[in-house]
Amino acid sequence: MLPDPPAAYRLVGADVAVPSAVVLQVADSGEPDPAARLFAKWGLVVRAGAVVDLQVAPGWEDDARVGWGPSVEPAVRTQVVACAPVGDQSRWLVFAGGTWVARAACLPLVIRSQGREAHVRLGIGLPCEVAGTS
Repeated sequence: MLPDPPAAYRLVGADVAVPSAVVLQVADSGEPDPAARLFAKWGLVVRAGAVVDLQVAPGWEDDARVGWGPSVEPAVRTQVVACAPVGDQSRWLVFAGGTWVARAACLPLVIRSQGREAHVRLGIGLPCEVAGTS
C-alpha cells in the first residue's frame, strides 16, 4: 500500500492514477492476438476499497487491450477490485499489468468508478501529439 499515488502518476477521477509519462515504452508481447502485438508495462494505482472498470475506448476494440491483477489476460475491458483500506487513512494499491496495442498509438481509455466516468489518453510507444490526437 502507498499513502498517495507516486509523483510520476496523475489522478483520474477519485480512485485511479495512471502514468503521467509522455510516452510509455513498448516491447513485442509475443501474444497471438494482432491487437496485442506490442506491450507497455505499467502499474495501475487504485484507491484501497475501490472497484474500477477500465476499457479500451469505443472504436479501439480491434487495436488495443488492457489488463491488470493476479492473472493478467489482455482484454478490451477489465475490472480491478482493491482490498479495503486498513485504518482511517486512504491508501493506494498498485496492480501489475499494462496495455497492449497493435501499433504505437495515443490510446484512449475509459475508466469508471463510483458511478463516475473519466476518459484518459496514454501515449503507448509514441507521444499523443505525434499520433495527431492530444
